[in-house]
Amino acid sequence: MPSSKSTSRKSSSRETEKKISKGKDTSSAAAKSTDDNVSPTKKIEELYSLVEGIETAMLTSRKFDGMLISRPMATQEKRPGVDFWFVTSTETHKVDEIEAQPEVNLAYYNNKSREWVSVSGTARIVSDRDLIRTLYKPDWKAWFGDEGGVRNGGPNDPRLVLIEVEAHEATYLKSNEPRAVQMFKVAKALITGNTPKIGDMRHVGKRELEERR
Repeated sequence: MPSSKSTSRKSSSRETEKKISKGKDTSSAAAKSTDDNVSPTKKIEELYSLVEGIETAMLTSRKFDGMLISRPMATQEKRPGVDFWFVTSTETHKVDEIEAQPEVNLAYYNNKSREWVSVSGTARIVSDRDLIRTLYKPDWKAWFGDEGGVRNGGPNDPRLVLIEVEAHEATYLKSNEPRAVQMFKVAKALITGNTPKIGDMRHVGKRELEERR
């Protein structure tokens, strides 16, 4: 006869497999916040509206030893046919890491509204010099330093490359309530034991992203 611990582990394993197969978070907080009853167009609009309001993204990639690492990156203005893109230097480790293992995650969080975005996708390094010169913005120069000659952080600096991310799926929390109301809901939940809902959580699937690309 199997022990109670063995039975418990098997039960837990089955529940985990169910969650993975469903592809969604089944916790009470997530379940209460989830609201996908809106059009794909509205979800895409909300997704990019949230991203535009958050200055920094945490780009997570995988190092050569298999460990995950996150770095702050400034999301650039959306371009046709490109979901998300960033500017970086050829002399950073993330360029080699992305070329070896392109799967990445982008995480955004607004501390004032508690809204957040998580994007899973595939990244690629773009070194098209003509494209870089076309997209170049003067404020990029601050992040490269002037080493003399063309290595001056300008549009012809050979160190400049782009990171383009093709999104496979995205999840986000959208809130239309002021922070004071959110804090009240959290405080109330501590008293009542009920899970607070501080916004609407939505999932954007690969097909929805492809149709709007």
